[in-house]
Amino acid sequence: MKTIYVDNNATTRVAPEVIDAMLPFLKDMWGNPSSMHTFGGQVAKHIDRAREQVAKILNAERASEIIFTSCGTEGDNTAIRSALLADPAKRHIITTKVEHPAVLNLVKELEKEGYGATYLSVDGGGRLDMGELERSFRGDTAVVSIMWANNETGVIFPIEDIAAECEKRNVPLHVDAVQAVGKIPMDLKKTPISYLALSGHKLHAPKGVGALYVRRGSKYRPLIIGGHQEHGRRGGTENVASIVGLGAACELAFKDMNEERSRIAAMRDKLENGILTSIPRSFINGNAEFRLPNTTSISFEAIEGEAILLLMNEFGICASSGSACTSGSLLPSHVLVAMGIPFTRAHGSIRFSLSRYNNEEEIAYILEKMPGIVSRLRMLSPVS
Repeated sequence: MKTIYVDNNATTRVAPEVIDAMLPFLKDMWGNPSSMHTFGGQVAKHIDRAREQVAKILNAERASEIIFTSCGTEGDNTAIRSALLADPAKRHIITTKVEHPAVLNLVKELEKEGYGATYLSVDGGGRLDMGELERSFRGDTAVVSIMWANNETGVIFPIEDIAAECEKRNVPLHVDAVQAVGKIPMDLKKTPISYLALSGHKLHAPKGVGALYVRRGSKYRPLIIGGHQEHGRRGGTENVASIVGLGAACELAFKDMNEERSRIAAMRDKLENGILTSIPRSFINGNAEFRLPNTTSISFEAIEGEAILLLMNEFGICASSGSACTSGSLLPSHVLVAMGIPFTRAHGSIRFSLSRYNNEEEIAYILEKMPGIVSRLRMLSPVS
């Protein structure tokens, strides 16, 4: 049975070009980049090149502003804790109700440690109220942490405006850009973000590697203490092959971004329109104008998202539910709850997230199968 993979916000296929870039560092150049000898030391220049490739996709001022990490979660934790440690007298954090658990659960943990937190609301389209942000600043606000784009709905937040408000008040801004990097253009030379986290496996690099951008002049305290790696900013022997892979993935995404963004958005729109036309009581979750080009969250009223996924899986279609039921909770997605989506819709939400490796034939296949799947489940549903 063929596999139709439309779960790219969960993880992505490693690009063949990325694998090719990594292989020499798994087979031949496997030395430690910190070594004094040539065999190991020669590897360091390839880490430096990857740093430049990551800086380029962000349009960062300097490659030295990039610190390699293991994942987006590490980057988020490092940035937020760094801001707090750098100014211990300030005990207030601003974030949103729709952040990824990497941020939300950290902030909840920090509340247990005595920090105060403000969770900004979103409207029915998943958009922030800038006025609420402005009213939430306090004299002891230590950091603002807001994602660039939501992982469930794809809704893009006005990061440039948010950064300007933070800069006015001299409050550092941390951005979880895990879902946005490589999908939309970024210009960190012009956008005063203090910290930005990204993850390799969301843009066709391997799992287990990420990066944290730290703007020059931003206060920084390392989370992982150890050796001198990353200029003393992140201890631990570098994961060279994966770092090289991340650099290659960033270069690939940067080169093809405009073309791929248009092509993928057209497929996403075709999928949405086909579903809305052929399946009654289906609804798009999130503002249609301000979204990532690859992401759509669709609710199918009166049926369970997990049941939809199980039947989709029988046809080889891989997607995600917007519900947290798979983690043992009976509650729907915290993102959809924050948006005020009715319970009967929120429980039946499916996230489709496309990539450069999807094609028109796959979209047609999904559109062929989805009406029958939903019709079958609605016949069995006790909810009318």
